[in-house]
Amino acid sequence: MKPREPVEAPGVVIRPERPGDEKAIHALHAAAFPSPSEAGLVDALREAGAATLSVVAVVDGVIAGHVLLSPVSIDGVLGLAPIGVLPGLQKRGIGAALMRHALEQARQQGAGAVVLLGDPAYYRRFGFLPAREFGLRCKWPGAEEAFMALELRPGALKGRAGLVSYHPAFGRFE
Repeated sequence: MKPREPVEAPGVVIRPERPGDEKAIHALHAAAFPSPSEAGLVDALREAGAATLSVVAVVDGVIAGHVLLSPVSIDGVLGLAPIGVLPGLQKRGIGAALMRHALEQARQQGAGAVVLLGDPAYYRRFGFLPAREFGLRCKWPGAEEAFMALELRPGALKGRAGLVSYHPAFGRFE
């Protein structure tokens, strides 16, 4: 299924990643995170053909935000990582717009659920719950509170309990 056409919000265009966006996306994550791991992860997932959904937010012709979803070990479930916004443009709703768009695109592409590691206070507003409520766990010790899940289709995680493994590219950046 092809991604929808670009979505416009006030001052922001959200669209699928295009060829030629790679360097700007790498630079964005390198600037948005304290280490280069997220930038390297995006590159590795793209090179492995594991970028199921890669979406950018463009402000004034500049790629200002990016989110990537990739397959995990449970069929029909995608892992969201990373999501980033250029530091000078954070706290303006760009990340939230990217998140809403990516979740809707994942739903339209047939994904049943999305998992992620992140700040529960931030991700709860999108409907994410602790993954343990669905019987899901991740391999990283101490990440129970930060490992979250969202059913895109009600009941999609019923009976799917167990360990969720991300794409092997994640192992290169642990």
